[in-house]
Amino acid sequence: MKKITIGEAARQSGVKVPTVRYYESIGLLAAPSRSESNQRSFEPADISRLAFIRHARELGFEIEAIRTLLTLQDDPHQSCASADAIAKARLIEVEQRIRSLMALKAELEIMMDGCGHGRVDQCRVIEVLADHGQCTHPHH
Repeated sequence: MKKITIGEAARQSGVKVPTVRYYESIGLLAAPSRSESNQRSFEPADISRLAFIRHARELGFEIEAIRTLLTLQDDPHQSCASADAIAKARLIEVEQRIRSLMALKAELEIMMDGCGHGRVDQCRVIEVLADHGQCTHPHH
């Protein structure tokens, strides 16, 4: 089986070389074998694992959640309840973030609607930014 260099592993998985090293250093990726010249030598399973980690990070999962998900992936005969719980917790975080962003959007729209596009001393944007009490959505 052909061994893969760290640069090629990074390219195939979509993860940067320093990130591959980092994942190895924190134990998300097992230390790969080394060539006679001491270069890392990866296998296809390592590339799949790196791609899994990259995708999980893109979806916003924290490192510890990914660590747990990888442990679950390594033992496919167990219940997926833990994986479901991790995904549900992430979904709740995303929903909270969406609510916060919607409140922020509404606040910015109100500020812009109240702006007369005149002088700064009459600018609603400046007034609201100077006094959070003028915001209609206190939790943005």
